Amino acid sequence: MQKMSFFNWWNCALCSGVLLGVTVFVYAQERIGWGAASVVLAAVMAASLAVFLAGWRFYRYRVPEGSPLTPLLQVIVAAVRKRRLQLPADATKLYEVRTQNAIKKRWLYHTDQLRFLDKAAIVEHGVGEPASGPWRLATVTQVEETKLTTVPIWVATLPFGMAAAQVSTFFIRQGSVMDRHLGPHFVLPPASIFALSALGMIITVAVYDKVLVPYLRHAKGGERGISILKRVGIGMAFTILALVVAAVVERRRLDSAAPASVSVFWLVPQFVLGVGDGFALVGLQEYFYDQVPENMRSLGVGLYLSVIGAGSFLSSLVITAADCVSSRGGRAGWFAKDLNHSRLDLFYWLLVFIGVVNMVFYMVVASRYSYKDAVAAGAGDDIECAVSEFVTD
Repeated sequence: MQKMSFFNWWNCALCSGVLLGVTVFVYAQERIGWGAASVVLAAVMAASLAVFLAGWRFYRYRVPEGSPLTPLLQVIVAAVRKRRLQLPADATKLYEVRTQNAIKKRWLYHTDQLRFLDKAAIVEHGVGEPASGPWRLATVTQVEETKLTTVPIWVATLPFGMAAAQVSTFFIRQGSVMDRHLGPHFVLPPASIFALSALGMIITVAVYDKVLVPYLRHAKGGERGISILKRVGIGMAFTILALVVAAVVERRRLDSAAPASVSVFWLVPQFVLGVGDGFALVGLQEYFYDQVPENMRSLGVGLYLSVIGAGSFLSSLVITAADCVSSRGGRAGWFAKDLNHSRLDLFYWLLVFIGVVNMVFYMVVASRYSYKDAVAAGAGDDIECAVSEFVTD
């Protein structure tokens, strides 16, 4: 339970830092100067580093066990070598290790996906692992970890990464050409508009962890309340809704007689609907950490960030393609140097269309997804094991 809450509160802390950065420090940069603000930021980073180093001896380290890709390659090679063998009708005849030297490993259930890889776990005439070697015989757990079922989920979340890229780009750009006055004297810095998204995520994560999950756990009996992929799907739906609102607001701004006089607070709904990040982003972190192979867990956060990074690249490609198509024949394209002469609303509707189509694909992939089926071996143990009776050492 602590591990499930960790990602929630980790993101809550990150967004708290973002909230301070786009409000207090942005205001200081504009009012005091970049130099003084940079000195303050350097002092904050130094204090953060000191706190980090103070907890050095309490951190848990994992001893490196070689390349995380080697076991995956071993399974593929072993399966190819035994491609002519027939899989046993009883999956419990496949090879698994249950010795004390594997006590820190987790044991996974066998699944029926990508059954060709199961041939890597076929025991040839009772020959054990020492005689066969890791390039000839793999355990069921190794085989299940090689069945990279996370790839379709990664692909299905890329449009979400595309939509998320708009929050820190076009959403902010919209605000910069609108009326940002807060009272007669104070003008809101454009970057400070992002505070709404950070604040929305902080509130969402806190309510989800402390209110929604306990309620759903009590009502449904599940440990998580809702599954990881359902959480991601809810976040993606919120993101699509935010883009719909963004398109409507931008159309209204362009239709106004004086677009620059439209209040920036019309953008509040599309930023607040960004609470979907509290579902999708945190859900992706938890998903990739929990579902990647055991020896690749350190890359889990990197895979979550790769969705955002790849989504940003795809967003740039879509913008380039849309601009080329919309400006054919000498027509004014969707993206002009002046946002008041652009058609950002049409671009948002394009992203909505992509998001809706992708949502159908995501629901199909998620409904067919098989979670790593592992259970705790015992209270206080850092072990996970499957309960099937596989051939073991």
